[in-house]
Amino acid sequence: MSFHDGSAFTADDVVFSIERALGPTSQRAFQLKGVTGAKKIDDLTVDVLLASPDAVLPEKFVGLAIMSRAWSVKHGVEKAQDFNGKQETFTVRNANGTGPFILERYEPDVRTVLKANPNWWGRALSGSDKRNGNLDEVSFVSIRQDATRLAALASGEIDLVLDPPFQDVERLKADKQITVLQTADLGQQYFTFDQWHDELEGSDVKGRNPFKDLRVRRAVYQAINVDLIVQKVLRGQGTPTGAFLSPRVDGSLPELDKRLPYDPAKAKALLAEAGYPNGFSVTLDCVNIAYRENVCQAATAMLTQVGIRTTLRSGPTNQFFPRLSQGTSAFIEFGWTPTTDAWATLNALFHTWSKDGGGTFNAGRYSNPQLDTLIDNIRIEPDASKRRAMVGVALRLIGDICPTCRSTAAR
Repeated sequence: MSFHDGSAFTADDVVFSIERALGPTSQRAFQLKGVTGAKKIDDLTVDVLLASPDAVLPEKFVGLAIMSRAWSVKHGVEKAQDFNGKQETFTVRNANGTGPFILERYEPDVRTVLKANPNWWGRALSGSDKRNGNLDEVSFVSIRQDATRLAALASGEIDLVLDPPFQDVERLKADKQITVLQTADLGQQYFTFDQWHDELEGSDVKGRNPFKDLRVRRAVYQAINVDLIVQKVLRGQGTPTGAFLSPRVDGSLPELDKRLPYDPAKAKALLAEAGYPNGFSVTLDCVNIAYRENVCQAATAMLTQVGIRTTLRSGPTNQFFPRLSQGTSAFIEFGWTPTTDAWATLNALFHTWSKDGGGTFNAGRYSNPQLDTLIDNIRIEPDASKRRAMVGVALRLIGDICPTCRSTAAR
């Protein structure tokens, strides 16, 4: 096997990639928690070094890209990009993998061009296998306007649209010249509150942080009509959920999927009980993806009706994600797609933030030592039934405290 530049893929590259992913600027370190390093045994064998037995080790490597050590050294990217520091390295616009397509050109928010790799190992193994396809080049084009994107599809200018507007799905299904494929996924949308700072940034309430009060967090929960959002904004292309993890994730409990009722009167009463009878102002951060913006706009209006005067701040990914991972947003909506094992999600979203990979995407910096212990033990528990039971305990605890209220819909 070889990389796209023709250099050989060896154990040295695997060791380098694991150690690179464990570095302080890596946003994959949370996924590898418990891995302490890697050691080359021979050109085709690597030992992964662990702090303790690890029940989820195989899944930890799902999102780990293996990089050529020589290529990385040549281009000065031995360390992972510091995304939070808004660093742009050679790897932001270039790649050197081993797969069936080679990155030819990458223009952010404009176009990505891939060309078939004639030396891909899978082609040699599969020969004339139809699964190899007949594509010599693939071009992904960014078209932000919904109408323009669908017009390009209808005219044949483009062959595939990944994200048709929800309001157009039924019409597209009725078009005999177009095939629509749909499937449920594991992803969910969350609203997360700042529970770190003593004063809520940008709010008209000074010297206090309303979101540290469970009653305020529950008021947000019951002020948002998720059923209406799914029906009117997402046009049925979503499922209201009360769970913090998809029921397709191992250990997720079906009984936790039931939501508290939409009840704006109850929300107002909870705010008054918490000491905010006149409400308060807050800024909601959202990424500027059309359906996400639409959901955030609807939620903003609903929250304002109960006295939580919410201003929407929508931004591109390079502004949004640093706020998420640095915990600098007062109130933020984000999406998360888990693996089928619960640990990685629990560790990333609900563990106390730490430099060793805990809570990397814990945007509100919620901290609970009891929950941390549970999450850490889930990682090392080898018995599957015991792990499922521990996941259930963790999810019940999260639900009781409501650090990240599940006020949005699973797509």
